Amino acid sequence: MRILVIEDEERIAASLRRGLTAVGYTVDVAHDGVTGLHMAREHRYAAVLLDLMLPGLSGYQVCARLRAEGNTVPVLMLTAKNGEYDEAEGLDTGADDYLAKPFSYVVLEARLRALVRRGGARVPALLEAGDLWLDPTRRTCGRGPEPIALTPKEFAVLHCLLGRLDEVVPVLDVLDEVWSADFTGDPNIVHVYISAVRKKIDTPFGRDTIETVRGAGYRVRGRG
Repeated sequence: MRILVIEDEERIAASLRRGLTAVGYTVDVAHDGVTGLHMAREHRYAAVLLDLMLPGLSGYQVCARLRAEGNTVPVLMLTAKNGEYDEAEGLDTGADDYLAKPFSYVVLEARLRALVRRGGARVPALLEAGDLWLDPTRRTCGRGPEPIALTPKEFAVLHCLLGRLDEVVPVLDVLDEVWSADFTGDPNIVHVYISAVRKKIDTPFGRDTIETVRGAGYRVRGRG
């Protein structure tokens, strides 16, 4: 699940990226409003963590422009300003939730989970292919009643493919969604993780869920 953090303080942005990545999110970061707005327009995010005081465009302006364009991505506004009028203005511009700094990371993560659930019209509660299922909210996976333990990256790779059921997903799309847009490592990492996922979701069950489309990418068919 991919999250955008728009935060001008590098220390806070780095801390958010580390914490959210550790629990399985893919995190992109922008340090100013103009870049953040562009990224929110160009990519499909599960949620945006948006600082209020940003260079270029304020968090209010970024949120207002996204909503004016019909972009319904869930927005959690983060700010050092905690007055009730500031909170009201943030919500009035289209933010879904508001959290004042300094905040508890436990509370932030819980608010983010709730936000993603409430934004669920765009993301099915359960992704399924035959008897294979993946629950993005609870971050669980299984076949029928049998649970399957996946690492955060394995979960993210499978989520990427199941979210585009019956489509051929190019390797670069998987890299972009799971490893972030600025990944500069070896693209073969995708093949390594696809192999690891297959060993967990297919091999023990005698299935062949993830199809390799040579020269194009990977596909999961709806029949599972």
